[in-house]
Order: sequence, then C-alpha cells, then structure tokens
Amino acid sequence: MIHTDLIVIYTDQLEACRIFYSGLGLMFAREQHGQGPEHYAAAVGSTVLELYPSGDKPPTGRLRLGLTIHTADGLPLPPGQHILTDPDGRTVALTTPESAG
Repeated sequence: MIHTDLIVIYTDQLEACRIFYSGLGLMFAREQHGQGPEHYAAAVGSTVLELYPSGDKPPTGRLRLGLTIHTADGLPLPPGQHILTDPDGRTVALTTPESAG
C-alpha cells in the first residue's frame, strides 16, 4: 500500500501562498532544515504540505490539489464543491461536506 506523506510546492510568492492556504484552515509552522531556505509546513491529515521559495529553480507549475475541509473548521464557504485558484494559478478543488450535526 502506498500513501502520500509529503507535498512540496515551490513558489515565487511564498507569503501570498501561505496566506491563501492558511485561509483554507491550514496551520503553517515556519521551518528551516540546516542551511536550507526558510519555508512553511502544515499537516493535512497524515500528509505534510510544504511551501518553499522557488529560489533559483522554477516554481511548481501546473498542479491540482484536492482538499476536503469541514466547515466546522471555520471556513467561510457553504457545503459543497468549490474550485479555487492559489496565488500562482494552481487549481485547488475544495470539498466542504455537510455538518454531521
């Protein structure tokens, strides 16, 4: 069995992407490994989503992320399917399920 445990997005707009994904409810921590660049990391279930400055390499190009976020987490979107675009133009397919209430 294989499961995803890490997704790294390289961006020229690090702060704008952090603000965008934080607005979806992700809780980012600033990190730095050794002499590497400062970046942000957030847990999405058992997966870590990292936002890295692209530096001297091209930013992550076309990508589609699918996330499910419960409205109880404070997201100001109604239940259903939502297609959003992050600051770099990547598609985020967001599902907000009905409350179990």
